[in-house]
Amino acid sequence: MADVLVVTSKVKKFIKEKGGYNTSAETVEMLSKAVEQLCQKGIDSAKADGRKTVMARDIVIDHL
Repeated sequence: MADVLVVTSKVKKFIKEKGGYNTSAETVEMLSKAVEQLCQKGIDSAKADGRKTVMARDIVIDHL
């Protein structure tokens, strides 16, 4: 697996406090992959616009 891009302890704490559930290692890996994909989307968008700065508008999450 590549670098973990999320703070495992914070993810586990959030899930435990909000839902009372435990968190598997695979969940943290999947969240990290999702963050990686969002970052890449931002990089691609900034590059297409000729910028060197990734902005919030480059990372659009439809369901938020």
